[in-house]
Amino acid sequence: MNSMTDPTSRETLLLVQKCAHTFSFYDLATGQPEKHIVLPNFPHEFTVDPVRKLAYVGHYGIETANHLGDMGGHSVFVIDLEAREHVDTLNLWPFYRPHGLHVDGQGRLFVMSEAHNTLLRFSDPLARQVPDLAVASGGHKTHLFALTRDAETAYALNLLSNTVTKIKPNDPAFQPVAVVPGPTPEGNVLSSDESLLYVANRGDDTIVAIDTATMKVVAGGKTRRDPNRVYRTTDSEGRDRLLATNSGEQSLSVFDTNLKERRCVELPANPLALSFHPTERAAFISFQDEKVRRLNLDTFEFEQQIATLREPDSSYAWIQ
Repeated sequence: MNSMTDPTSRETLLLVQKCAHTFSFYDLATGQPEKHIVLPNFPHEFTVDPVRKLAYVGHYGIETANHLGDMGGHSVFVIDLEAREHVDTLNLWPFYRPHGLHVDGQGRLFVMSEAHNTLLRFSDPLARQVPDLAVASGGHKTHLFALTRDAETAYALNLLSNTVTKIKPNDPAFQPVAVVPGPTPEGNVLSSDESLLYVANRGDDTIVAIDTATMKVVAGGKTRRDPNRVYRTTDSEGRDRLLATNSGEQSLSVFDTNLKERRCVELPANPLALSFHPTERAAFISFQDEKVRRLNLDTFEFEQQIATLREPDSSYAWIQ
């Protein structure tokens, strides 16, 4: 149901604020903060299980991976979205710096340990607070990962080995299959049919398409400077489009799936993360100037601005 036509619905922006050390709730109707849950220092990425109405927040534990001598955090915080409380903590030890997180349709939680290049599985995170399976990523400094809908395959982005690796999160005997898409691959998103993985390479300002069956690069294009994230959406006619946030020049590029740039939107500050409204043609972009701005995906104009705390990061539009 479109929330604009349902007077009983309530829209909340869930937001991690990395340098304010909070998981926060913002009323999207007013833009005002409703609650800040203070967490141990430097939470980072999070994912939402909409069925169980839980958010899982990774405790990265340090501001950046360049803070030498500190391994970071080894926990995932469980947030009850209805109670708006931190209700449990999952323990990753001895695996540190959780970064990418995904929940599958069965409620299983998958967490990537960047420090140990290991994908961890929690088959029942409500009943067991430690992982029941660990699978090597096959790369070094594994940052983010894409997960197929059936959760049988993951594609790990390895910043230091400059590779993307295909791994099997539920099959520890599977040997990772690697491809080099370019230097410092980080942004990533699967195509709608999961036949392609789109990857943005920060080291040479390129975007490539990897055939997920053969693990070969089959197409490529040029981005603007320092593309840190890639997202998939659709245009007003239902055609797939890719959005790349370019941290090096504070812009947003819109690509066709043939990796040709259709337009570039100048941004007011450095973009950190982006999420989509679940029913409307809008995106929420977190910026380093302590703002989240709502972007209309038809006009590409900003239509709302939310003042935040320090370093707003991952977000999620939660409709109740």
